[in-house]
Amino acid sequence: MITDLRSDTFTKPTPAMLEAMMRAHVGDDVFGEDPTVNALEAFTAQIFGMEAGLFCPSGTMTNQIAIKCHTQPGDEVICDKTSHVYIYEGGGIAFNSGSQVKPLDGERGMISAEQVKDAINPDDVHKANSSLVTLENTANRGGGSCYDLVEIQRIKEVCLQNNLMLHLDGARLFNALIAKEEKTGQYGEIFDSISICLSKGLGAPVGSVLIGNKDFIKKARRVRKVFGGGMRQAGYLAAAGLYAMENNIDRLETDHQHAHQVAETLMSKDFAGKILPVETNIVIFEIVGDRFTAKSFCDRLAEENILCLPISANQVRMVTHLDIDKEMVKKLVSLLESL
Repeated sequence: MITDLRSDTFTKPTPAMLEAMMRAHVGDDVFGEDPTVNALEAFTAQIFGMEAGLFCPSGTMTNQIAIKCHTQPGDEVICDKTSHVYIYEGGGIAFNSGSQVKPLDGERGMISAEQVKDAINPDDVHKANSSLVTLENTANRGGGSCYDLVEIQRIKEVCLQNNLMLHLDGARLFNALIAKEEKTGQYGEIFDSISICLSKGLGAPVGSVLIGNKDFIKKARRVRKVFGGGMRQAGYLAAAGLYAMENNIDRLETDHQHAHQVAETLMSKDFAGKILPVETNIVIFEIVGDRFTAKSFCDRLAEENILCLPISANQVRMVTHLDIDKEMVKKLVSLLESL
């Protein structure tokens, strides 16, 4: 059996989720007539206290639609330098929106209100128009780090004072909510738009939901069509998302516990250098010494059918998820102890 720790995107639908998909009532979503898609969009928006939602094939699409809706060509988007929207979406901000990025050197993928304030361009024809701030919670390259809600509120105040919109890439937002014991409604009150990914820790095979007010989602629906994201009988996929939202949120705590077990084991190993603080389900650590490189370490684990990801010449990432059970973690810990 393969223990796949490369990403929580490798989750597969459970039998119960597959059953929910098979039972789904469907229609043509481009016509707004797929009842299961409509239910997923409404449910996601409702739990965050927002007005409407839009189901899309991927989190990259929901992020890029949001940026397109919030900006004009020639604008500038403020985000952390390791943000997914900046380094992992194929240059989409430039390609899709004609906007440029001001990447900030945050702390483990998280930027501060003071940094945002200092990054806003003056009203000067020589400068790009600062129009949007994008946060990522949890921050992937920060090791699954979680923003402090008070700091998010401070960033929102800076945005309000300077007429900037605020978008959240919430690819792993529920991991942050579980770890910080926060409520969905707190985020719905702050952000102008939120992208919720269903195909990571929540375990659905496909899809993300973009939420915001009705006018924003109406505009987003048009952009989704332009981007080629209009789907027809998408309710079969939306049913998996609904099942995930209704059944797989609370269990994220188990993934966090598993990640902590792995990190605690690594702390005693001479080949493991700096380990980023583990707050959720991501473990990122440095390989030190002469025994391993990041790649050779991952190759060694692969010999035992344990897959992890070298993310640089000397860094390895492991991500726990619902397809990683306690026996798999026990096997991994035992192997690490033996190295």
